[in-house]
Amino acid sequence: MAQYTPRIALVGDRSANVRAHARIPGLIDALLKRDSITLDPYWIATPDAAECELSGFDAIWVAPGSPYESAAGAIAAVRTAREKGIPFLGTCGGFQYALLEYARNVCGLEGVENAEVTPDAGEYLIVPLDCSLMGHEEAVMVVPGTLAAKISGPGRRTERYHCSYGLNGEYLEALTGSGLRFSGFDDSGQVRILELPGHPFFMGTLFQPELQGDGTQPHPIIRAFAIAAAERVAWLASSSPRLPALPNPLNSGPAAR
Repeated sequence: MAQYTPRIALVGDRSANVRAHARIPGLIDALLKRDSITLDPYWIATPDAAECELSGFDAIWVAPGSPYESAAGAIAAVRTAREKGIPFLGTCGGFQYALLEYARNVCGLEGVENAEVTPDAGEYLIVPLDCSLMGHEEAVMVVPGTLAAKISGPGRRTERYHCSYGLNGEYLEALTGSGLRFSGFDDSGQVRILELPGHPFFMGTLFQPELQGDGTQPHPIIRAFAIAAAERVAWLASSSPRLPALPNPLNSGPAAR
């Protein structure tokens, strides 16, 4: 049986000034060297994500970088992953836009906004944190019995951040009542990890797992995401014929080059 390499959509407005973006090629290499997981990653700018078909990818990672050039593109990427059962990871800004997509399209909260992007809106789902976490480390309590606990282990972990906005706690009940699960919190009870039960792999983190260590050992969440992409490829290959990957017309090549 032919072996296919998982194709990963890295959705975000790639910039050398975003440290998490600079880390991703090294993490792709580390997954190959340490775990023998080969990925075929392509950066897709958020304006392109709003217009193109992402369902042909084997996993979608909405990377840090909010405010994005196209909020609609980030939300479209999340929605495609959620509705099509495609493994999804949203980190930092990707976490925020996973919340926005779910609130608008599942909970029916069509008017909620991100205060960083739309400061004059009437309803804010994403609001300033009580204390900015730009360049900081903070403890995260991982809830036992969740996907996050299965991946990283339950209990207290220290994670690295580069953000100043997070979930408005007033919407916790609406989101959890519609099926979203929150599996990581800071010491004051503010949400740091989300996941979607029943989905093959759907996780968002306010922290940036890209920044763990020196980049030579992928964070357990990134490794689990890569494994989910490989499992999807194996399932697709066993269930139907699959054409070889074609060059991505939206950029010049894989992220690792």
